[in-house]
Amino acid sequence: MISSKLLYNSSLRQIVRQAPRAFKNPIFAVTAQTRAMATEFKIKNLAALDLKPGEKRQVEVDGVEDGKVLLLNVGGKTTAVGARCTHYGAPLVKGVLTGDGRITCPWHGACFNATTGDIENAPALDNLPVFGLVEKDGGVYVTGAQDKIKGSRRKPNIKCSAVKPENIVVVGGGSGAIGTVEALREQGYKGSITLISNEGYLPIDRTKLSKALIADPVKIGLRDQPWFDEAGITTVTDEVTEVDFLTKKVHTRSSSVYPYTKLVLATGGTPRQLPLPGFKELGNIFVLRNIHNVKDILAAIGEKNKKIVVIGSSFIGMEVAKATSKDNTVSVVGMEKVPLERVMGEQVGSYLQKQLEAIGVKFHMNAGVDKALPSASDPSKVGAIQLKDGTKLDADLVILGVGVAPATEYLRGNKSVQLAKDGSLTVDGDFLVQGVDGVYAVGDIATYPYHGPGGNGAPVRIEHWNVAQNSGRAAAAHIVSPTVARKPFIPIFWSALGAQLRYCGNTVTGYDGSVVQGSLEEYKFAVFYTKGEEVVAVVTMGKDPVVSHASELMRRGMLPGKKELEGGLDILTIEVPAL
Repeated sequence: MISSKLLYNSSLRQIVRQAPRAFKNPIFAVTAQTRAMATEFKIKNLAALDLKPGEKRQVEVDGVEDGKVLLLNVGGKTTAVGARCTHYGAPLVKGVLTGDGRITCPWHGACFNATTGDIENAPALDNLPVFGLVEKDGGVYVTGAQDKIKGSRRKPNIKCSAVKPENIVVVGGGSGAIGTVEALREQGYKGSITLISNEGYLPIDRTKLSKALIADPVKIGLRDQPWFDEAGITTVTDEVTEVDFLTKKVHTRSSSVYPYTKLVLATGGTPRQLPLPGFKELGNIFVLRNIHNVKDILAAIGEKNKKIVVIGSSFIGMEVAKATSKDNTVSVVGMEKVPLERVMGEQVGSYLQKQLEAIGVKFHMNAGVDKALPSASDPSKVGAIQLKDGTKLDADLVILGVGVAPATEYLRGNKSVQLAKDGSLTVDGDFLVQGVDGVYAVGDIATYPYHGPGGNGAPVRIEHWNVAQNSGRAAAAHIVSPTVARKPFIPIFWSALGAQLRYCGNTVTGYDGSVVQGSLEEYKFAVFYTKGEEVVAVVTMGKDPVVSHASELMRRGMLPGKKELEGGLDILTIEVPAL
C-alpha cells in the first residue's frame, strides 16, 4: 500500500494552489491522477469520515448531478474513487474489497487498486478516478474534476516516446491483443508497438456479438484510432502468414515484413465447421465470430418470422438463440442431455434450458446432425437440417456454435515451434512460448499451467474473453518487469441467459460433486462445483457478488470446502484478507 503521506508529498502542493481551502486538514491527500484544476464539493449527509477498516460506502456529491463517489477504508486509510466499474457500470459498493486494497466488480470480475484506481484485472480498460478527501466545518469534502465524478472513469496514462530500440509486435485484434497493448503502456513500456489484425476493424467487445448481434464496430469498439495514435501504437490491417523465429520477423499476406524484439501472438479462435453433407455447399449457413458474420446473419434474418436452427448448445449457441428468438422460430440442436452439461452439469443446464424455452426456443437434445438439405424454393440455400434420428427441422438459416479451434494455421510446418494436438501453443505461467526467444501466446491459442483450485499446474486452454485479456496483461507485465512474481488470475466469465449468469474457476480439469445454495427454480442460486472436498468453480444467478468474492478467496486458497458449504456457510461472511 502507498501511504497517504507519500501521496501528499508528491502531489498536494500543486493542487493547493488551485483549491487552498480544501486542504487545511487533509485526511487523505490527492494522488497524481487527480487533475490540477480540481474543485471542492461537499459530500451529502456525511459529517465525518467514520468508516471502519474493510468498509466501503457510496456517497452522493453535492453540486454534481448524479455525482457519486465510493469511499473505501483499507488498513485504516480512507480513499475516494469512482463509484461505478468502468466496464459496464456496475455499482462497486456491491463489489468485494480485500484486505490488500483490491476492489472487485460484483458483475464481471474487473478489479481496481483502491489507492491508485489502476486496473488490476480485466475486463475493464479504463481506470477509476481518485479524489481528495478532507474533513472540516462539520462535513466531508471531496476534491476532483466534475467530469471525473460524473463519469467515474479515467483513461490510463498512455503517452509515450519511443526512447528504447525495442519493438513489440502483437498479432491479433481481440481481447488478448487489447489487453496486451493497454497493459504495456500502463506499466511504462516506452518502445514502439505494432498491432497487426486481419479483422478489418479495431478491437471490439466481442461478447456483444452473440449476446446482442451488434453489427456496428463503432458501437462496440474498445478504443478508437485517436487512442492508438496517442498511445504510439501502429495499427495494421493485414494477415500474418509466417513468423521467422530465428530472424525475429513477421511476414504478412501483403508481403510486408515486421521485425520484432518481443512478439505476442493473440490470434484467437477459428469457428469450427461441420464436415457433413450440405454444410459446405449450401448458403445461409453461418458461423458467429466477427462483425462480418453478424452482418450476414442479420441480412439473412431480414425483417422477422424466420425459421432459425442453431447447432450447438454451449455458450455461443445459447446466447445467439436468445438474441434471435424475438419474432423468429428458433430451434437448438445439442449433443448433450441438457445445454452446458459438460461445464455446469445436468441440474443447472436443465434450468438454463427452461429459461430459453419460456421465451419460445425449442430444444432437440441428445441429438446428432446428419446433413443439411437444400431449400425447395432456392436449392443453393439451406432449407432444413436432418438429424440422425430422421427428424427434419425447417430452416431459413442455420447458425453454427460448435466451438473454435486455435487460429494458428500460419504456424503449421514451422520448424521452430511445435503445436499441440489441438493446434495451440504450450506456454509457461508468464505465457512465454516454450522453445523460442521472446515470444508470448495469449488467449484461445495458449495452453497454460492452471494453478487455480483443482489445477495443480495442469495444462489447460480456456476460451474465455476475460482469460484472453488477463493473459495479455500477464504477458505485458512480464515483458516490462520479468523478475517480479505475480499471483495467477482466476478465470471469470458471464452470460446473458435469461437472468445474468456469473462463473469463476475452472471445471475443465474435472469435478465430481456440487453444492447448491439458494433456489434453482427461482433463478437465484449459487452452485459450488467440487473435486473431493475442494471447490474448483462457482456459478451463480441473482447472487452477486458471490462469484467475485469466491474468486478473491480462490486467489488466496481460502474458499471453504464442500462440507462447510453443505452446512449452509455463506461465503460472503468471510473477510478477504491481504495476500
